[in-house]
Amino acid sequence: MKNDLLANIRRTAYILMGLLVILIVYISYVQIFEQEFLKGHSLNRRNIEAAATIPRGKILDRNGEKLAVSLPIKDEKGRFRREYPFGSVAAHVVGYDSVQYGKAGIESSLNGYLSGMNSLGRSFGPLARLFGTKTGNDVVLTIDSSIQTIAYQALGNRRGAVVAIDPRTGAILAMVSKPSFNPAEISSQWDNIASSKDAPLLNRASQGLYPPGSILKVMVAEAALSERIASANSFFDCTGSLAIGKDYTLSEDKQIAHGHLSLKEALAVSCNVTFGRLALDLGRNKMEKTFQRYGFIKPLPDELQESACKLPKFNNLSDGDLAQLGIGQASLLVTPLRMAMLADVFANHGVMMKPFLVQKIVTVDGSVIEQYEPEKWISPANENLANQVAAMMIEVVEEGTGSAAQIQGIKVAGKTGTAENPHGDPHAWFIGFAPAENPQIALAVIVENGGSGGGAAAPIARKIFLQALH
Repeated sequence: MKNDLLANIRRTAYILMGLLVILIVYISYVQIFEQEFLKGHSLNRRNIEAAATIPRGKILDRNGEKLAVSLPIKDEKGRFRREYPFGSVAAHVVGYDSVQYGKAGIESSLNGYLSGMNSLGRSFGPLARLFGTKTGNDVVLTIDSSIQTIAYQALGNRRGAVVAIDPRTGAILAMVSKPSFNPAEISSQWDNIASSKDAPLLNRASQGLYPPGSILKVMVAEAALSERIASANSFFDCTGSLAIGKDYTLSEDKQIAHGHLSLKEALAVSCNVTFGRLALDLGRNKMEKTFQRYGFIKPLPDELQESACKLPKFNNLSDGDLAQLGIGQASLLVTPLRMAMLADVFANHGVMMKPFLVQKIVTVDGSVIEQYEPEKWISPANENLANQVAAMMIEVVEEGTGSAAQIQGIKVAGKTGTAENPHGDPHAWFIGFAPAENPQIALAVIVENGGSGGGAAAPIARKIFLQALH
């Protein structure tokens, strides 16, 4: 009996010791491997309390304009409040910082740097007061506030988004979403903002998902050239509609017959029959490989907070759906950010640069902690074919549906889109770049339920080009 009792005691001791070892291992793992994530997390309560008495670092645009700053509150606790000089203009990029409702945008994704919680000594709990910084680090973005402002103003009162990129580097020059909100009012106006049917908290530029419509035709044109389904000398016949099988017909807008036309002319007038036919000729496998080649299934950097594009199940597409995919319809949904990146390919001779929003992170004394450099991401198209499509996009603006984007003395390349959607009037799209010979800016514009891309989106693009190039 006594031996049984001793054996039970030993077993219990071994179990307790084992549990203690597991606890020590787990705590060690958290302290060593998870510390960067936890100490910079926007919901870390200790950080929230500590940050209240430390001025967060500034968020600046590429030219040093202040997008977010901390100012002292005149009370006995020595706390600070966050102010946003550009208000709703840069709200979705900068985000917000609220004790009640957390953080969003850059305020969230780079919270550790802005709060100073990524500094040496912050891992030591209460000892952090001995080592910690007395201010957060500044974050310098790639955004150009003048381009951001004109894009915001150009959208007017319409719902939509604009993304502008420097095609040479991948630096994001503007990322606008409307409707917007004032980040400084997020705590006082939360109920109104969060419950609005217009979803002002949604960053439509990187999280809005839309059918791309005819702007996708530039990619289909390149795929047809790459797979030798068509050439620059190919001609097509458009009678206003394309019968597919026994029960489906792909039609032109108002069933306009474009007649006998080249690939360049088909893109200029946005001929559905031609591009539906090209998609059928390419087939399901080659269409799927084209989307993969252009990086649609490749995730973007975390700070961009992009919603994943919704691609169809290619093997399950009917012929009618495949033809629809060739004109940017079917079940395909993309973000405006991805469409700006699509324009980037043809602006940059077939190379897609990795998009980035953060230029550098610096301490209060100006020392650089992190520096972000341009990086080649993928090369979806060879230079020759990319340049051929770019020439077609110039024709779209000079002679086709994108004429509203024309600028005197500057050659502009682009593509319009009018994307059908089941929730109302079509969405209006424009993608393009300028100057066409030496592109400095590539962009995507979408106006929700705006109707014609040439009528609603192209004039917005023109205003942005003018601001960026002059």
